[in-house]
Amino acid sequence: MVSKSTFYYSKIIALIVLSVGSLCLAHGMVTINESTPLRTIIDNHVSNHWKEEKITHQGRCDDSTFLRRIYLDLWGTIPSHDEAKTFLNDQDPKKREKLITFLLSDPQFIQNQTNQWDLILFGRNPPNQDATRNRTPFKQWLSEKFKTNQPFDQWVRELIIAEQEGSELFYAQFNNKPEDLTESFSRIFLGTQIQCARCHDHPFTELSQKDFYGMTGFFVRLVVMDQGSSGSGEKQFKKFKIGEKSSGEVLFSGNQKELKPGKKGEPVKPKFLSGALLEEPPLPGNFKEPEFKTGTKSLPKPLFSRKEKLADWTTASNNPFFARAAVNRIWSQFMGRGIVHPVDDFGSQTKPILPDLLDTLTKQFIDHKFDMKWLINELVNSQTYQLDGKGENKDSLPAHFERARIRPLSAEEIMAAMKTAGGDPSFKSEGSTGEYFRRYFGEPTNGLGDFQGSLSEHLFLNNSSNVRAFISRKKGNLADTLILSKEPWEQRVDRMFLSVLTRLPKDPERVKFTAYLQSDPKTESLVEEAIWVLMNMSEFRFNH
Repeated sequence: MVSKSTFYYSKIIALIVLSVGSLCLAHGMVTINESTPLRTIIDNHVSNHWKEEKITHQGRCDDSTFLRRIYLDLWGTIPSHDEAKTFLNDQDPKKREKLITFLLSDPQFIQNQTNQWDLILFGRNPPNQDATRNRTPFKQWLSEKFKTNQPFDQWVRELIIAEQEGSELFYAQFNNKPEDLTESFSRIFLGTQIQCARCHDHPFTELSQKDFYGMTGFFVRLVVMDQGSSGSGEKQFKKFKIGEKSSGEVLFSGNQKELKPGKKGEPVKPKFLSGALLEEPPLPGNFKEPEFKTGTKSLPKPLFSRKEKLADWTTASNNPFFARAAVNRIWSQFMGRGIVHPVDDFGSQTKPILPDLLDTLTKQFIDHKFDMKWLINELVNSQTYQLDGKGENKDSLPAHFERARIRPLSAEEIMAAMKTAGGDPSFKSEGSTGEYFRRYFGEPTNGLGDFQGSLSEHLFLNNSSNVRAFISRKKGNLADTLILSKEPWEQRVDRMFLSVLTRLPKDPERVKFTAYLQSDPKTESLVEEAIWVLMNMSEFRFNH
């Protein structure tokens, strides 16, 4: 049993730890050396930036806010009632760090990262819908990378090579359209929006049309080979193999506005973005390209593989784009906006807000062998990530990271949060229910901070049977637990708030909800309506 004096002594120590952390964040009072954790370096860079810009920052968020935020960011859902209660009652000053370690080690983190990167690589509506509607093989492939914590550079290399089962789907979505693939590849992995140079020299950067088509040269020889379908019904998915020819060049015909009918254009050799031309041996004089037949299980190998050279260059530690684009994207995922914003637009017009920090993040990411889980762990353990979301600055994405972002939940997160809050583990949220949520809640956050609630979204939340299914009483779910409980209604209201909003009610809320739930002896409909009200609050729609 813990004595009163020991208990109060522990609380004093905890307050000292928190105060020191807050002082360091506010004033940059940290000595940086080789052993300094990255989380501390982040806070030091950010606090020094605030000092230089004379920016008032917010303090540390409360435990309820942190709890909801970290679950959504690492697991893509909210904590259960029991998980929330356990954390909020924990007096350990290191409980946040312990919780982060637990969340990162759970399979749900793997699933959430898989969903995040699936959306980055394909978006909500991929170009080749017939090929990519069911991406089960790709998600299984990607999930295995996160399960083994494979370094980012290694699994990206394997994605570019596209010889492992499931990985081929990234190329298949572009349906043998190398120009479209060039745009997507450069944006995702090099942080560079090159599409403007497709039709003319880029107006705001040094990128020319030949730079665009030089990158396209790495993809022009790829062949997407349909291998038929597997499975049946909703579980049916398309299978592919990616072939690579030994010949074939991009034909460049100049500015599209000046294009003349019948002009074929001149061949453009592959060229690394803002770098050198690819050195490639000439083909033998008697070379004849082998035939690529649909359904062939063993494809002919090229005499010289351009995609392998692209994979080598892209994932090299000295690539000027790759690691910087990666850390900026990961930073954006957890901080709301990139150090370079938009996240995929490293150009002459988009300067980093914290250039020295971006350099440090890039160097440490490389030094730690492109370990994504390590980087995420350091980011979310920083005081910068754990700032409060309230403050004078009302921007959804504060440019100087002086307070935490307020973001809407994605369609997947809303659905998962309703399932967790409703407390019915047997509920299946796939199939038509998932389709409805994705339809009404649209695109996930796009890195620009855009959000506009729609009438259709409001009507769906208010009237849809798909929402009601998470709320209606079933054996063992939240509604059933509240109705059968023998606890005073005040305590049952506390359970309801903690289950849905990850916080306890304020006194006026507790009084009003308690009175309402006692207003009729038949409590089932009252309980369901009370849960429905909480799930329709903007507080539930956002991450606090």
